[in-house]
Amino acid sequence: KVGSRSNMDANSSQTVPVFMYPLTQAYFLTYFVAAPIALRRLEGVIGRGGMGTVYIARQLSLGRPVAIKVMPSDLAREEQFLERFHREAITASQIGHEGIAQVTDLGTSTTGEPFLVMELLEGESLADRLQKGPLPLDQVVKFGAQVAEALSAAHRQGIVHRDLKPGNVMLTKAGAKLLDFGLARPGVGLGG
Repeated sequence: KVGSRSNMDANSSQTVPVFMYPLTQAYFLTYFVAAPIALRRLEGVIGRGGMGTVYIARQLSLGRPVAIKVMPSDLAREEQFLERFHREAITASQIGHEGIAQVTDLGTSTTGEPFLVMELLEGESLADRLQKGPLPLDQVVKFGAQVAEALSAAHRQGIVHRDLKPGNVMLTKAGAKLLDFGLARPGVGLGG
């Protein structure tokens, strides 16, 4: 549920259990934001998933909101999960298509938690939207074409997403955006 303000935790200014210890906003600002992702201010929790927690933050230098995905340090100790996390950031940033959520930074906090910074997307996932009922035909065509264009951009660069599902498609005012390239792999016969 990356970037969906509608999923923001109302109690996000209180202690939020993310790592193996409680994470307060003060702790985050002092030990996490103060170093590798300096000039960003934590504003709340957007969502939690298998690969970590996504926060809404403000990039102070530009005054814009961003989403920060933080991988728990216990997962970061397992090479397969760390590799997937890095692959997600690098792959999404290299494709550079308007239909793919843009990743703008990747790093590790001073306390060892890997993070990536991405554009904040306002809207809801296709999975959440489908819980409300079927989409009208015109929206199915519009969003389907946008996802197909994003996948085509990835395929032109030889990348296969491998995890296309409603939860990895974000519906925004601008249209559909594809998320989560953590399982992406180079594809045989793709590109060019």
